[in-house]
Amino acid sequence: MTDEHEHHHHEHVSYPDAVRNYRADRDEMFRSNAGSPIPVGDRAAFTGLPYFEVDEALRFEGLALEPYSGDEPADFEIPTTTGQLRSARRAGAFHFELDGTPASLTAYVFEADGFDKSSVFVPFLDRTSGTETYGAGRYLDLEREHDGTYALDFNLAYHPLCVYDPKFSCPLTPAENRLPVRVEAGERLVPGHS
Repeated sequence: MTDEHEHHHHEHVSYPDAVRNYRADRDEMFRSNAGSPIPVGDRAAFTGLPYFEVDEALRFEGLALEPYSGDEPADFEIPTTTGQLRSARRAGAFHFELDGTPASLTAYVFEADGFDKSSVFVPFLDRTSGTETYGAGRYLDLEREHDGTYALDFNLAYHPLCVYDPKFSCPLTPAENRLPVRVEAGERLVPGHS
């Protein structure tokens, strides 16, 4: 009987618990994986990344990737933190409301991935950028759902790897993805780190 109960218990992980499990897995990867961006000498002392509390209001499901209608060219070179350029395309934009304010974020795809829209890259800046979060922005990777929509979940926002080690070349956030509000969700900076 206990087996059934245990099995049943695992099927219904609450959304906040699912985010916490994801974060625990990410922390473990940073602590012990050979590919961790944490310098080897610092891994033993690494106690996990700081995060904002999970906020279910900052998760937007069923968003359509609307055609990009801005003034910038669809195909462009996105600069990186190491001064390189990566060929990218504006795949479209997501429209939603943050604190009652209409907001939009442009989604990008990279030439290296064949401009495949099944997974889109959404870097963003907000009013926490440069204080509690990295000044060059945070990232979201969105997977297209079976119905063609995307879930944009700021609780899964993460810092570029160059925050932890400058050897990584991380795309800079285009100005069009600057949100005029604080997004208190996802990864934060370790206090004293900028």
